Amino acid sequence: MISSYLRQVLSWLSWVPPRCRYNPESPPHFSMALNILFTLAATFTIASQYYNHPILNKMAEDFGVSDERVTAVPTLMQAGYSLGLLFLCPLGDIFKRRQYILLLILISAVLWIPLCVTKSFRTFCVFSFLSSVTSVTPQLMMPLVASLAPPHRRATYLSIVVSGLLFGVLIARILSGIVTQYTGWRNIYWVSLGIQYLLVAQLWLFMPDYPSVNPDGINYFKLLWSILRLLFHEPLLLQACLVGLLTFAIFTSFWTTLTFLLASSPYYFSSISIGLFALIGIAGMAFGPVFARYVTDRIAPLFSIIAGELTCLIGIAVGTFIGKFSIWGPVVEAFSIDLGLQMSQIAQRSSIYSIDPNSRNRINTAYMVALTIGQLIGTAVGNHGYAKGGWIESGNINLGFVLFGIFVCCIRGPWEKGWVGWSGGWGLQKSTILEVSGSIEAMREVSVTNSEVIEAARDESRENTC
Repeated sequence: MISSYLRQVLSWLSWVPPRCRYNPESPPHFSMALNILFTLAATFTIASQYYNHPILNKMAEDFGVSDERVTAVPTLMQAGYSLGLLFLCPLGDIFKRRQYILLLILISAVLWIPLCVTKSFRTFCVFSFLSSVTSVTPQLMMPLVASLAPPHRRATYLSIVVSGLLFGVLIARILSGIVTQYTGWRNIYWVSLGIQYLLVAQLWLFMPDYPSVNPDGINYFKLLWSILRLLFHEPLLLQACLVGLLTFAIFTSFWTTLTFLLASSPYYFSSISIGLFALIGIAGMAFGPVFARYVTDRIAPLFSIIAGELTCLIGIAVGTFIGKFSIWGPVVEAFSIDLGLQMSQIAQRSSIYSIDPNSRNRINTAYMVALTIGQLIGTAVGNHGYAKGGWIESGNINLGFVLFGIFVCCIRGPWEKGWVGWSGGWGLQKSTILEVSGSIEAMREVSVTNSEVIEAARDESRENTC
């Protein structure tokens, strides 16, 4: 009976509505509506990882565990997400994205049900881990958008989805705080369950059936090995991974320890107030697409990354040293970290997705595993620092992270082809050298399609003429 039911589900997932079927003679146009659909899927899938952050103190009370022990929930969810990134996301370079994404969201929704009902902290931790393994949909959306967007506007289109990701992280805190304040913390998990099934329905109705980028298939173990090979053969990817790891360690450390700061002396904020604090971060996040359109799409990505790291540095310095006695400290830090993260991440993604179009899911896997490791480090080290020395100690750790990130940015220039150095100059404009390699011939070496090369060259010519 179970096998029959599974066959029916797989048959339903595999069937494609006529308007969504792929026609090679008339491929689906990448419209703003599709971009928003992908963004919504990314937003509310990633949100499921963060509903617990502002209500950890309530969960600890309900399960009868300590504040330090309850942080195992976000830590396990980030660990599960990392495994999903490493072992499931690379398959996006083999499978059709529509069916694969629908299946992952559905599995995640089924595994989410025990979180809504269990009264055992151990069971809650186990299913938090399992459900997060399959909640990697946003990281399949990113390479898809990068493939469909025009190369000269890739940063702009990606910025919308990246904004959706960060919005999901922050809206999760707001929704969780409001629902917990007026009902109970468990109800936010029921809300999330309903949203996940709604996403399945929306994507099934409207997501086009894009073909596989490697229709002949790739051996799975060779697929995983190629991720490691990319890290050791692409200096740009390794640099982006290191900077991204350090920046996300800052982000997670701040937002996790902020809950304990705001719930204690001298603030004593309620759950809803702590959740609404994320509105400050959303204000910073909203600036991302504007920055991408007018800055990141026009200059070498490295300079946008450095600008983002410096923005984080200013916010952390202010927040760390006045946050214990003035609410303006956390306010400035929340705005600056979210803005700096947005600026840095959009530029990083715009650059690494140009390395090899046929390996974008694997490139994204390497990058996102690094980011998730950063989240794990940020959660663990930040909470340990807070337990040991309070807000100042965790803030000093974040200062160390961001300074090391700036150092990694500075050891390799924007046009450097090797691992270390600034050969190729300090040129700001992308038009001085093509986005990745500096020439059309180099673009061909990384298997960029002829249409992309021609379009990029035409756009460069127009900009130079202007």
